[in-house]
Amino acid sequence: MRIGIVGYGSGGKNFHAPFISAAKGLELAGIVARAPATIASAQADFPDVPIYPSLTAMLAAGVDIVTITTPPATRRELVLEAIAAGVAVIADKPFAPDAKTGRELADAAKAKGVVLSVYHNRRFDADIQTLRKVIEQQRVGKLWRLHNRMDLDDPHTLEGGEAGGLLRDIGSHLVDQTLWLLGPVKSVYAHTDIVDHPDGPTNASFVITLTHTSGVHSHISASKLNRLATRELIIYGDKGSYTSNGTDVQAQAIFAGQRPADDLVAWGYEKQERWGVLRTANGEEAIPSEQGNYHAYYEAFVEAVRSGVEPPVTTEQAIQTLAVLDAALISAREGRPVTLA
Repeated sequence: MRIGIVGYGSGGKNFHAPFISAAKGLELAGIVARAPATIASAQADFPDVPIYPSLTAMLAAGVDIVTITTPPATRRELVLEAIAAGVAVIADKPFAPDAKTGRELADAAKAKGVVLSVYHNRRFDADIQTLRKVIEQQRVGKLWRLHNRMDLDDPHTLEGGEAGGLLRDIGSHLVDQTLWLLGPVKSVYAHTDIVDHPDGPTNASFVITLTHTSGVHSHISASKLNRLATRELIIYGDKGSYTSNGTDVQAQAIFAGQRPADDLVAWGYEKQERWGVLRTANGEEAIPSEQGNYHAYYEAFVEAVRSGVEPPVTTEQAIQTLAVLDAALISAREGRPVTLA
């Protein structure tokens, strides 16, 4: 299938294009870029791929799928344009500014009969894939709680203002991971740390406590301005615990100039010295890394378009993530738990 990328900033260049190139059943057929430097970057990476000045122009040329990876404020209109053209759509996160807008986009796609999905690619991180397997195998017994923490020493990438903030950024990924692992949520309690930003007051770190309908608790946190880089996953159960302090394997490889298509078999595994550790009455056991494979998202999306199976992230799942983020903002602002309907 022919796919086009709309936007070729860091996201399009590093987190979409390499994995589209590695995915079976896909051909990169176009890139929408406008700024001269962005056009030059796209042409250097893909000299044989046409560059278009707009989504409209690329749709006119003909594609089967588009990935929208432009800034969040532009995303709604572009998603709706692609849907109106009858083209399947992958929207980058955050899917929409709020759950209400997410529902609008989902309804538009359903009415037109096109597949719409959200690029919550971090379900396909090596550490999350490994944790999922530990949970499915009930290695720690009945689950009590999960801690999902991602601190980044990355102040220059904090998006400012009411439409920005870390909660909509990293929070989109961490909440989606947690819902994917533990299921739906009935209560949200959050705290955010606000900084003055040129674009307005901005949440620069957060802590969220979720009570899941299963009774399990999860605790999600992230920061960008504290000169701290830590990735930590911990699950507690009645038979033990599992702790992971992994690295961002796929992103680090991309930034080092590697590409998944060069060696898909070896791609995306955590080094043995960073494997997570299971602790039970039987002692400690290092758990081998599962593969991190963002390209698997794209392959699953192609299958959804071809055969009508569910996409790798459904719009309903993405809307649930947005509903939790909406509730977290209310909770932080009003200092109280928020119950989800």
